[in-house]
Amino acid sequence: MILGKRAFLIVSMSLLMSLSIWIGLSGPTEASQGSKISQEAMDILSKTNRAMAELVSAVQPAVVNIASTKILERQAVPSPFSNDPFFRRFFGDQFGPSEKPRKHKQSGLGSGVIVDENGYILTNNHVIKDADEIVVKLSDKREFKGKVIGTDEKTDLAVIKIDSNALPVIKLGDSDALKVGETVLAIGNPFGLSRTVTSGIVSAKGRANVGIADYEDFIQTDAAINPGNSGGALANIKGELVGINTAIFSTTGGYQGIGFAIPSNMARVVMESLIKNGKVVRGWLGVSIQPLTPDLAKQFNLKDDKGALVGDVVENSPAEKAGFQRGDVIIRFDGKVVGDALSLRNMVASTTPNKEVSIEIIRDGNPKTLNVTISEASAETQTPVKAFDNQMKGVQIQTLTPELRKTLGIPDQTKGVVITDIEEGSPAEGILGRGDVVMEINKHGIEAAKDYEAVVSKIESTRDILLLIYRKGSTLYITLPAQ
Repeated sequence: MILGKRAFLIVSMSLLMSLSIWIGLSGPTEASQGSKISQEAMDILSKTNRAMAELVSAVQPAVVNIASTKILERQAVPSPFSNDPFFRRFFGDQFGPSEKPRKHKQSGLGSGVIVDENGYILTNNHVIKDADEIVVKLSDKREFKGKVIGTDEKTDLAVIKIDSNALPVIKLGDSDALKVGETVLAIGNPFGLSRTVTSGIVSAKGRANVGIADYEDFIQTDAAINPGNSGGALANIKGELVGINTAIFSTTGGYQGIGFAIPSNMARVVMESLIKNGKVVRGWLGVSIQPLTPDLAKQFNLKDDKGALVGDVVENSPAEKAGFQRGDVIIRFDGKVVGDALSLRNMVASTTPNKEVSIEIIRDGNPKTLNVTISEASAETQTPVKAFDNQMKGVQIQTLTPELRKTLGIPDQTKGVVITDIEEGSPAEGILGRGDVVMEINKHGIEAAKDYEAVVSKIESTRDILLLIYRKGSTLYITLPAQ
């Protein structure tokens, strides 16, 4: 009897286990359904969706499509049958050589942002550069001819205008207040697809040395930016314009998670100057600056390597009149912290000429404040900084002015550009030095910054560079071998 009971119990338990398994396979239970989405969570998600849709609806009408057309002339290529009597007899002179050059149109597509209800549109310079015709298409399908108000190659910005009013606009936000990690929207016309919206976050701020423009202070974002987005809007969650989408970093020509936008604060200054003056009027301080390295910071008794080191002061410049000296470290400009030499350069350039600003410095380990009246930068005092892909990469130069000649003791007969800084890691580091005057590059005479840029920009990275320089009272040839 005892054995029978045990057998019965075992069989019963097996049947129960099989039934449990069958129930689990054949029908859902509360446990198998998993956790349900709460009403509170759905409400939050619904509100987020509505908020994003409202944001896009508010910003999108201010973003326009810009189609530019450039007319190019091409010399006609004579037909191989032009001198064949047989073809000339039966087909006439249509195979003969043409004396008139052939014209063809080159078209481009980009984006723009309406920043004034009277028709002012902010875009990239490269979107409308050298265009013979500009057509602006609004979100309501209306089309207008665009007129160029002004362009600025140094920041890759341009302002165009259309003949209309009461247009939808986007408010310019404060890009300085933007924080890494904030949500942003990129709106434009990638690949000609009108008013495309992508979202992402601010990946980084203050990106420079990208090689896109002379003055760089880019916002980096992972919001998808593709060809055709150039000139479009980068907006924050308030629906404010915080950047002008400008470029992508890509090895394929498409989106790879790194896009760059010009900060709205820089764009505002350039835009207002272009509208008012037809050109960009930049501020000038009159100092040669260089980045602070940890070693330099230690030598100058600084707590960290934040700031810009003054290497030279131009005679009769605003800086000299204000009492700047070599070795001063500029840590704050007009109330703003100076992170490095490039950020100071952008701050000075964005300052309205004749404005008096206070500049905080460290001199001999002690803090000091100097008041200076910024003057207008001339073409000679604006130093081009290009990211060349050769041995001159990281070399910063400036056209020789009479003041610089006198300060550095350079003879009048010496023509060239003076090296103001060499970035750490540059192929020229340790071979060239600050104060060297570049007179020739690969036997091409150099007299101004534009000559330097024209020659260096054409040198391939695989080619050696022969330089004739002036250094400490003598001229000498120097070779920069290919890496």
